[in-house]
Amino acid sequence: MSQQPNLLLVVVDQQRYDCIGFAGRYPVRTPNIDKLARDGVWFTHAFSHIPLCSPARQSLLNGRRPETFGALWNYDNGLQVSALHPASYAWPRELQEAGYQMGYVGKWNVHPSFDPTAYGYDHYVSHQGYLAFQAAKYPDIHFSGGFFGERNPIAVCDSQTHWLANRAVQMMEEYAERGRPWHVRVDFPEPHLPCRPSAPFSDLYAPSGVPIWHNFQETFEHKPYIQRQQLLNWGIEDFTWDDWAPIVSRYYGMVSQVDDAIGTIVNAVEQLGSADNTIVIFTADHGDLCGAHKMMDKHYVLYDDVVHVPFVIKWPRNIALGQTCHSFVYNLLDLPPTICDLLGLKKHDALQGRSLHPLLFSQPAVNWRDHVVSTYNGQQFGLYTQRMLRTTRYKYVWNTTDVDEFYDLDTDPGELVNAIYEPEYQAVINDYRGQLYDELYASGDGLVNNPWMKRQLLDGRKL
Repeated sequence: MSQQPNLLLVVVDQQRYDCIGFAGRYPVRTPNIDKLARDGVWFTHAFSHIPLCSPARQSLLNGRRPETFGALWNYDNGLQVSALHPASYAWPRELQEAGYQMGYVGKWNVHPSFDPTAYGYDHYVSHQGYLAFQAAKYPDIHFSGGFFGERNPIAVCDSQTHWLANRAVQMMEEYAERGRPWHVRVDFPEPHLPCRPSAPFSDLYAPSGVPIWHNFQETFEHKPYIQRQQLLNWGIEDFTWDDWAPIVSRYYGMVSQVDDAIGTIVNAVEQLGSADNTIVIFTADHGDLCGAHKMMDKHYVLYDDVVHVPFVIKWPRNIALGQTCHSFVYNLLDLPPTICDLLGLKKHDALQGRSLHPLLFSQPAVNWRDHVVSTYNGQQFGLYTQRMLRTTRYKYVWNTTDVDEFYDLDTDPGELVNAIYEPEYQAVINDYRGQLYDELYASGDGLVNNPWMKRQLLDGRKL
């Protein structure tokens, strides 16, 4: 058992792919994540299968799309919501039964009544514990910026990011002393809005130096109504880039602060002498608009800003350094079978992702996917179903109650021009509708399991 590798899984919340320094798009400093990317396998085409906190995390434990077990929304949105029950399959339980020491630190968001210890973890440090720490040590701290964020006067060493990182380090140290392999999962609630970076990260990016998003000049022409409605819901319909730049600078700062906390954790693995025998995985549940397309948060859209995510796997003992993989992968659906393969566990028959093992070890990946499918079912502004099929060049979005979307990513990488009505794309659109239907039906998505919705999608019965 001593030769079994440790597993460190770090999941951050609402992290854009293009706001990791290694991605080379925007000037965000993430030296620790960049080092992981240089030393491991960096996936350039990793996508969230559902860009929403609770369903994404439930799928990560269960290995299936949330539509298959009814977990369509966050369970704190006021709706009667199903969540992944502890009686369901969860791969951490397999690790626990194999003798691993199991620890979970940070955001949970899987079930309102059951914590990680009901799903295979031995120990749990909640991010709610940080709120108690903050209230006791900083009782006079009050925030007034709302979801737009503000500077955090709390020293970074006492911030939530670093408090959680230190709890994770303490957990790993205790596990290492016992001499058995361990799995520690750390879920940072950041950089999810509201962004409140502490110094020096609050001052790291001047708003005047933050470049405008490549897709900020959104007109919403031929776009679904709900996108314009979001501006009114948030009260941002009159925002200019001068309004957004300070908000984006705080997002940058929060990303860099999380990166610093991740560095604390990864450095601790090295100090424990466990680096060569520890699989380190870094990813995010989904991305963030943060002013892209002039919108906020991540709801009611399937733009790359929210579905394209960072994803790194590092295992110095077995995986060659410095690989870049351009294949389409699901960061959360593909992780359960991948972890089972890497750790020699039996894979559950119902897993809907694919093991990344051949991609990690440069082996032939037979019939590997050439597209990804993401879904969305609504949230705090009302119910609204979307299904997306994306390939390297094109993206088709089926909006069941509004106009569909189609983007040629070669000519329109910012997804600003909805080409759903353009004659030259109709053959491609029809083909994508058929592919999307087949995949939704095969995966057990009830949205297509009736003749009316089947006809709408397959026959393009849309105005």
